[in-house]
Amino acid sequence: MSALAIIGCAQVVTVRGPGDVGIIPDGALLARDGLIERVGTRREVEPWIPADCTVVDAGGRILMPGFVDAHTHPVFAGDRADEFEKRAAGATYQEIAAEGGGIRSTVRRTREAAEDQLVAAAQKHAQWFLRCGATTIEAKSGYGLSVEDELKILRAMRGLSPLRHVPTFLGAHEVPEEYRGRGQQYVDLVVHEMLPRVAQERLAEYCDVFCEPGIFSPEQAHQILDAARRLGMGLRIHADQLSLNGGAELAAQLGAATADHLEHTGAAGIAALRRAGVQPVLLPGAVHALGSKRYPDARAMIEAGLDVVLATDFNPGSSPTPSIPMILSLACTQMKMTPAEAIAAATLSAARSLGRAHQIGSLEPGKRADLVIHDCADYRELAYWFGIEPAHTVYIDGQLAFQR
Repeated sequence: MSALAIIGCAQVVTVRGPGDVGIIPDGALLARDGLIERVGTRREVEPWIPADCTVVDAGGRILMPGFVDAHTHPVFAGDRADEFEKRAAGATYQEIAAEGGGIRSTVRRTREAAEDQLVAAAQKHAQWFLRCGATTIEAKSGYGLSVEDELKILRAMRGLSPLRHVPTFLGAHEVPEEYRGRGQQYVDLVVHEMLPRVAQERLAEYCDVFCEPGIFSPEQAHQILDAARRLGMGLRIHADQLSLNGGAELAAQLGAATADHLEHTGAAGIAALRRAGVQPVLLPGAVHALGSKRYPDARAMIEAGLDVVLATDFNPGSSPTPSIPMILSLACTQMKMTPAEAIAAATLSAARSLGRAHQIGSLEPGKRADLVIHDCADYRELAYWFGIEPAHTVYIDGQLAFQR
């Protein structure tokens, strides 16, 4: 049996629920065979540390669960730095997309890439997430938009190891160029060819749709998500990002696991999500990167009793960041979430949105030893110091995954 003990922690941030980070001062943790065995003060844990244990002194730093990034697009080819420059000069995301840029520009590059090239890109991006303290990500496809290219992306996700990933099929991310003006025919392709292949090969746990005017209507999104549900997939939806179009209400109607973005969602949508028990996944990185000022109304959602999730939306266009610490800062400064609310939203609440709160997202006996030692002495510093990588040491299943 392999055992790992971490002692000398200024704080052990256990995370007990929304807004409750469960601080243990002068804390310690003992894990055995990849699972957490004991959490408490150093005095409480040290007597149980076996002689053959690997003992790590955190040196007055904090210990907390690995971040769970519940909305990412990590497998793609190329970048969109040229579009970033255009937006800096005043072009909008919608204008760039209308000229053939945006998602479709990444689709062209990703279709041209061989699977091994996508695996290499996934490996690079996995290291970025680990350096920022994430140990689990939800990983979407969506840059293939053909049967074989979507399957290629989902298969390439094996390159994300040792980072845990939860695969999501997002074939309805955009209407590809060859189907422009024939959106319903593309929906039929997704429903009758893509989804059955993905389900047959068990390549995705969830299905997602970008529900937005000019891309996929609520009726088309309903058609795709209903087909996915019949194939046994969980449901997620890009909702109300660029406009208010009933995406939140659709997520509630379908009983989706999450409704993501929600920049334009108002009181009616929030109430619908609350009644249906749908978790909102808020993505302030995309608002920031697109130069918008319309952040989702996190405070209204929290006050309504919703279990809010924070995620990066890592992608090459609208949110090119793998950094949950950066997202924590945006959540606190722009959406007025407290540091405790933000950390819980990016750990235990995020794990719950992926159906994994029984395994990850908090430091409790019996859960997986996905642990991060951060180079600070107080959990609030994670959002306070922005633009740095605070993760010092990262463990997945009690095994070293990254060390600075």
